[in-house]
Formats: sequence, C-alpha cells, structure tokens
Amino acid sequence: MSSVLVVHHAPSPRLRRIVEAIETGMAHPELEDIAVESVPALAATDDHVLRADGYVFLTPANFGYMSGALKHFFDRTYYTCEGAVSGRPYALCVHGDNDTAGAVTSVEKIATGWALQAVAPATQLIGELGRDDLDTVAEVAATVAANLLG
Repeated sequence: MSSVLVVHHAPSPRLRRIVEAIETGMAHPELEDIAVESVPALAATDDHVLRADGYVFLTPANFGYMSGALKHFFDRTYYTCEGAVSGRPYALCVHGDNDTAGAVTSVEKIATGWALQAVAPATQLIGELGRDDLDTVAEVAATVAANLLG
C-alpha cells in the first residue's frame, strides 16, 4: 500500500477547511489503496517523510514566505531526507490574504532540492474560500494519490 503525507500549518479556520478538502480528496473511493497521514508541520518528522510515497504541503503565506512552522519542518528534515525522496510526487497549496508568490517560491526551492516531482502547479488561494477553491484543492490532493497508483 502506498502512502501520502500531508504536512500542514493550519492555524486559522480557512486553513483548517483546506486541510479538510485535502483529506476529502484523498478519501475518494478509487484511492482506497492509498494510506493518508495528515500531520501538523511542527509534529512532522523525517520518519514521516521517509515512510511516505508522496506529499501534500499546505502553508499560509506569511510576510511573503511560507509559515515559520513549515520552514521549521523543512529545517529539521531536509538533510536527513535529501537523496532519499527523489522523484516522489508532491503538491503544494498556499493560502494568503493578498499574495502567495513568495511562499510558493520558497517551498518549490526546497522541493527542487529534494528532487520531488510536482503533479500540478501550486494551488494559490487568496482571501475567502469558495466551494470551487476547496474542490480544486481536493482534486489536486487526489492527483498526488492517483500518481502513486500509476
């Protein structure tokens, strides 16, 4: 059985709705052979990363960058996992009040260093979330899992 690790920093109701949408996307009946582990960024470890076959990262855009919690996760796991996760699929979701570009760039640089393979362009959400936004998040998350099924 393959697995997807969802690493998130979701301190607000909007971001918690995005986590729920990610988990909903992964719960699709066609993906029943995929195990999903959803872990807050401050609790995620290199063991979580190494056990997973694919990843979804979720962060708010804070001051033009990824959240401190997600940065801390990458700081703690980067060198231990470097070279061991090459080629694995990932997706990125960023929420901001007005701009997400810097946060996207910062995470994509780390994903490039790990040699992860993006399964879709980063999902960038601004402001209030509509049903279409959450459906898009669910679809992108499901794409990571579907990628593992071949």
